[in-house]
Amino acid sequence: MAYVISDECVSCGTCESECPNEAISQGDDHYVIDADACVECGTCADVCPTGAISQE
Repeated sequence: MAYVISDECVSCGTCESECPNEAISQGDDHYVIDADACVECGTCADVCPTGAISQE
């Protein structure tokens, strides 16, 4: 079950730089996670300052 980023994302970029698989990129409105590349490590959710990342 991959992680997802909600609309609470403020596009700070913290999660993108911490992702070991480069599964996170800037989307149209906020950052998005490529479910196929996500290995469900949870690092992104741990570092997100707004709590916008959770398991799908």
